Amino acid sequence: MGDMKLDLTTSAVISLLVAVYFYLLGGSWWLLIFFPILGLVGMYLAKKIGEKHLVIYQLAKFCLIGALAALVDLLILNILIFLSGISAGFWFSVFKIVSFLIAFSAKYVGDKFWAFESKEMLKMKVEAVRFFGVTLVGLLINVVVASLMVNLIGPQFGLSPRVWANVAGIVASLSTILWNFPGYKYLVFKK
Repeated sequence: MGDMKLDLTTSAVISLLVAVYFYLLGGSWWLLIFFPILGLVGMYLAKKIGEKHLVIYQLAKFCLIGALAALVDLLILNILIFLSGISAGFWFSVFKIVSFLIAFSAKYVGDKFWAFESKEMLKMKVEAVRFFGVTLVGLLINVVVASLMVNLIGPQFGLSPRVWANVAGIVASLSTILWNFPGYKYLVFKK
């Protein structure tokens, strides 16, 4: 199992970045304190439980890498929305595909070397192809969920189209975890 100092530092940094994102969306300042503490405590507990049940430890690190990938995804999505002024329709779906692919191409390294601690270098090409296959299915899930929420359901709870597009992106990312974690664990980085 990985280095505790690295795991705690990484979880605190990612948790702080998530807190900053929610703060910028209009959240409270206390998120900037609460999320990093939650990240530290969560990683510590996951590491301890992971001594007996490795899957818990892997899932915690996978979710943190996923949170970071989701932030990259949403950052790129928001840049595309800002530059174009488009937050719904066909081009929103295109923007979502672009942002997802950029975020998840970087996610491979975090999942391989940190979440699943796969040090095998000889079969990286096979892993990369499998990762891409699992990610394509995840992409389909992600884009369908986000596009349905934005284009079919539309903004809810008095939220603006821009904020609703971010909510849809978050829900889509959470939906993707249900496919990606078992896919990466058992199909890509299996030991």
